[in-house]
Amino acid sequence: MIPAELLAERAFMRLWLARIAGVSASQMMMVAIGWLMYDLTRSAWDLGLVGLLQFMPSLALVLVAGHVVDRHHRARIVSACLAVQTLVALLLAAGPMTGVPQRTLLLALSVVLGAVRAFQMPAQQALVPLLVPTVLLPRAMAFSSMGLQAAIIAGPALGGVLYVAGARTVFLVCATGFATAAALCVRIRHADPPPGAPATLKTVLAGVHYVGQNKVVLGAVTLDLFAVLLGGATALLPIFARDVLHVGPWGLGLLRGAPAAGALTLSLLLTRWPITRGAGHKLLAAVAVYGAATVVFGLSTSFWLSLASLAVTGGADMVSVVVRQTLVQLETPDAMRGRVSAVNSMFIGASNQLGEFESGATAAWLGPVGSVLIGGIGSIVIAGLWLRLFPSLARRDHLVKPAH
Repeated sequence: MIPAELLAERAFMRLWLARIAGVSASQMMMVAIGWLMYDLTRSAWDLGLVGLLQFMPSLALVLVAGHVVDRHHRARIVSACLAVQTLVALLLAAGPMTGVPQRTLLLALSVVLGAVRAFQMPAQQALVPLLVPTVLLPRAMAFSSMGLQAAIIAGPALGGVLYVAGARTVFLVCATGFATAAALCVRIRHADPPPGAPATLKTVLAGVHYVGQNKVVLGAVTLDLFAVLLGGATALLPIFARDVLHVGPWGLGLLRGAPAAGALTLSLLLTRWPITRGAGHKLLAAVAVYGAATVVFGLSTSFWLSLASLAVTGGADMVSVVVRQTLVQLETPDAMRGRVSAVNSMFIGASNQLGEFESGATAAWLGPVGSVLIGGIGSIVIAGLWLRLFPSLARRDHLVKPAH
């Protein structure tokens, strides 16, 4: 009989490999969608609209998704979501053969991707604590993020190179990555959730209520929302690549991968030397550094300085991610992790997808440089405000509270 510890280790490694395959495919897809959309329309607004349409379903489905994750097998939910993304990639590869105008197809499938990720993200977040002992969770989060960031580096770079052969080639490779990830997840074994009470308005809203009452969790999830919402420049990278830095799809791939290169470096360090003291202050300092590096990127006209500043944003964001995600998981009972993770995922989605829309909208008004500068300065201001608004988060010392 295989020991339970070995089974859990195998399950965690399958999840880790699935995330690498799935995130690589997702990053390649977003590079191809962004470049294709800008090729079609030359519109910063349309680039932002892709992000908005991915965010809207996560907002609409957050309560339903959290309840589903807490009541059903989490690994199977992730596998089903990846299978749907396989179909989306195949539809994008079909492109003109579908008979739908390309711009319309890109926007419609962005909605589908947003709906799928509304379920996938909280299921993934709530799955890790089922597979890893509590005392090892900070290291597991850092190790998981290490693989994630490696995929975020490789995915955009590979997507940019493959785009030379056409968007269809990129989307077919994406479909292969999503299918591989789905096959890995369907083999993950973990305990089924205990039968819960019937769905009522109270149980569905329990995650929202819990986050609102727990100031550490509320401060952590809203910090990501406002800092990345303001500071994100991802949606504008096609504009910076083509019009500011004068590089092609390969340059766009490197720009999209640069934050992940910085994040990978920090995740390696955090896996070896996890944060044990001063977690709250390190979290807020990381957000301030993220904003400052964003300002440097906005002012840069050098491709290499732009890469370096984006790498710093990725490293700073990795410190923030590990601290925030660990705090959210450790502060939440397992029976509610799906619903709390769904709320957390909504905030993450808002900071990323809605942030892309905010960047596109402000760039259409102020230009790409003005948009990025305002966002970077805003992130620095947010770090200072959260120091005053959430003192319990700022004063948090240990991630894992010492046993007494």
